[in-house]
Amino acid sequence: MAESQQGTLKTTPLNAAHRALGARMVDFGGWDMPVNYGSQIEEHHAVRREAGMFDVSHMLVVDITGARVREFLSRALANNVAKLTQPGKALYSCMLNEQGGVIDDLIVYFFREDFFRLVVNAGTAEGDLAWLNQLNGRFGAGLAIRPRRDLAMIAVQGPRARERVWQALPETRAASEALLPFNGALLTGQLADGMVARTGYTGEDGFEVVFPAALAGDIWKRLMDAGVKPCGLGARDTLRLEAGMNLYGQDMDASVSPLDAGLAWTVDLKSGRDFVGKAALLAHPQSKVFVGLVLLDKGGVLRAHQAVLTEQGQGEITSGTFSPSIGQSIALARLPLGVVPGATARVDVRGKQLAAKVVKLPFVRNGKILTA
Repeated sequence: MAESQQGTLKTTPLNAAHRALGARMVDFGGWDMPVNYGSQIEEHHAVRREAGMFDVSHMLVVDITGARVREFLSRALANNVAKLTQPGKALYSCMLNEQGGVIDDLIVYFFREDFFRLVVNAGTAEGDLAWLNQLNGRFGAGLAIRPRRDLAMIAVQGPRARERVWQALPETRAASEALLPFNGALLTGQLADGMVARTGYTGEDGFEVVFPAALAGDIWKRLMDAGVKPCGLGARDTLRLEAGMNLYGQDMDASVSPLDAGLAWTVDLKSGRDFVGKAALLAHPQSKVFVGLVLLDKGGVLRAHQAVLTEQGQGEITSGTFSPSIGQSIALARLPLGVVPGATARVDVRGKQLAAKVVKLPFVRNGKILTA
């Protein structure tokens, strides 16, 4: 199994490796996970400048097989799986409830007409499985929905990530060398049932490597020996925030429309295809903008739930931090319609109103600062 229990917390197959490295461990949604291995800032910069890796085995791979998988996913997901025509192609999508709220944001991979693979968030995994099984019965799809808890996953990210994966795992090179971004390839041999995907959550190039859980410790060590720096949840959060990427449960959840969470680009409202939540989205159009903020004044750090005052009314920060790449405090915020990049807003930071510039997301992509 890819997970076990340590006390009341779930653990990944790499838990012992994290502890051997002296990682500071925290409860992350019921999982015992590393927040850093010493310096969160060094881990952040390693990903922006060279290559870092994250244990993401708490996320769940779900394989869906059967004759009607494409038809099923076209109704279950807000994005349109008709875009997936080439084997290995991936698609980012939200899965919505009937009210148009986000049950989860996930990646779906197409490998065969009778085989699609999902990668879902750890905190929503059990709810996702229950929802998918409920829809399978409601639609009469007759599919096999298989959670792959026998698999583990490591994300290797950064400008030198791919070459270091090939150095550590040369058996993956043939399958992954020609991969375009947002594509994946299934692996064979010792890594059978695994895959290499050119995806990630940092705004940098790299791979997410899925493999049998029993191999986790060996693969982690091989990557370390190839010069890939272990990174924890702290750096993962600053990297994804700089990249303008949503965190489920913080930037959106089942009470938030994807249209108000900056995810309208993942929602297909144009085709005649019906999907769960579509009627609710059509009945309740976008009412907020999802933008970035860069703090201009000194005297505080932008954090989630701080109020944001604009000429169009009040909004709220959903995620905030100090950006190691930019050297300023940044945030993701849900603000009233009509607020545009370039505007100045005021953020309530511990009773002080500090000026912040509204910017288009992302802040950083492929090592380049985009907000200057």
